[in-house]
Order: sequence, then structure tokens, then C-alpha cells
Amino acid sequence: MFTKSFLMQLAERAVKTFAQTFVALAGASQMDWLNLDWQHLAATSLIAAGLSILTSIASDKVGPTDSPSMVATYKGP
Repeated sequence: MFTKSFLMQLAERAVKTFAQTFVALAGASQMDWLNLDWQHLAATSLIAAGLSILTSIASDKVGPTDSPSMVATYKGP
């Protein structure tokens, strides 16, 4: 489970989740950059990234080997 490939994919997913959550919450605040609660944004984004990591670990042995994905990659026709 904890191969280099698995960990790199897990990290990529967690970073993307953090960024997406951060941007979504900042946007929901109508971009009032001076009055944003940066600690709340960071904490909520970290929680989302942590949930992404837990989901990736739970998905091990469900999808392809050495992948945190639950679905097989498409190889084309």
C-alpha cells in the first residue's frame, strides 16, 4: 500500500483537495480579502485534505494496485 507511487498519488489528491476547499471557501466569502478568517480557511482545508488522505487509504485494495483510486484507469480503445 505505501509504495512511492501510492504516496505520490495520495499527496497529489490531498493537495488538490486542500486548494479546492480553500478557494471555494474564500469565494463563498465573496472575496472580501481583508476580512477573511484565514485560520478558519486553513483549518477547514486541512480537514478536507485529511479526509482525502483517509479516503485514499480506505480505497487501497479496491481499485488498481498501487493506486489510491477506486476505479481502474482508462487504457483507450
